[in-house]
Amino acid sequence: MKVVLERNVLLKTLGHVQSVVERRNTIPILANVLIRADKDGVSFVATDMDLEMTEKVAAQVSKPGSKTAPAHTLYDIVRKLPEGAQVELSATDSGNQMSLSSGRSNFKLGCLPVDDFPTMSEGDLQHRFTLSSADFKTLIDRTRFAMSVEETRYYLNGIYIHTTKTKGDLAVLRAVATDGHRLARLEMPAPREAGAMSGVILPRKAVAEIRKLLDETTADITIALSASKARVSFDNVVMTSKLIDGTFPDYERVIPTGNDKVLEVPAKVLANAVDRVATISSEKSRAIKIALSKNLLTLSASSPEAGSAVEELEVSYKGEAIEIGFNARYLLDILSQIEGEGARFSMADAASPTIVQDVSDASALYVLMPMRV
Repeated sequence: MKVVLERNVLLKTLGHVQSVVERRNTIPILANVLIRADKDGVSFVATDMDLEMTEKVAAQVSKPGSKTAPAHTLYDIVRKLPEGAQVELSATDSGNQMSLSSGRSNFKLGCLPVDDFPTMSEGDLQHRFTLSSADFKTLIDRTRFAMSVEETRYYLNGIYIHTTKTKGDLAVLRAVATDGHRLARLEMPAPREAGAMSGVILPRKAVAEIRKLLDETTADITIALSASKARVSFDNVVMTSKLIDGTFPDYERVIPTGNDKVLEVPAKVLANAVDRVATISSEKSRAIKIALSKNLLTLSASSPEAGSAVEELEVSYKGEAIEIGFNARYLLDILSQIEGEGARFSMADAASPTIVQDVSDASALYVLMPMRV
């Protein structure tokens, strides 16, 4: 194998694929990136057995071939080379080393056999549809904060994506995430081809990697799904991920329908006040109390060590007086998703889930469980 690549192109590609590689590996080959050179260019592949990323780039290929090289080491070397440098990667077919040279810099990297590198079989990806990168970004950004990080409830460690019909019989693509304390649900018109897809749970790591890639493209994203895998592709990047093998809970049952006490408040004003008052709440519980009376909201927090805090806000509220407690961090997470001016809170009582929505955007809905204060 012998190829020459432009340093910035190589750095960008290695940046994408090496982030899939875990820092600690019990299987040595998983620390490596597979480099394949042919007449069409060079492809770089990395995997952790659950997630595989492939990216192909243009290069001067004078001798086709394949090698595996340590992903993080290779990335660090290229990162430290000067801007605009040309990088040559070369290796003999039989040797267990790869040479990297650029200007007067020369490196020799130990390689592991190409045959040891695991490849993910895609299976039959029978459902295929396209989303704009902006829509896919929105789908992830408005829901991922509510994903669970508890490994025991592994089926909540991702975003549940499925198609459904609204009450008006419109087909929508819906993304849902919950950790049991809060729930985020976003919907948008479903692409025509997505109509037959069954629900899938996209794992947390795949969500994070996709989101990073979406920042670098404006291209449409092709999504292909089977019962056990998802493949996301655009430009020259293909990412294949195993799906979470579990049943996502019936989230509709968590969304209350009879919440009749409605509060409307500027989202940023409330967020800033919550942030200030929460300074006093204890680190462990992060509890704050909201007391509502006619057009007045009183926020309060107290802790034995730090003292107490109270702040009043003028709001739009005409229901009966109510006191309800929330985890300040969870409340701030939801308020940060409200892009319009106002947030609408629909409440029933101090022990029931509260619905939070953007007054000017009905596509997103958030549910927040109260806490005893």
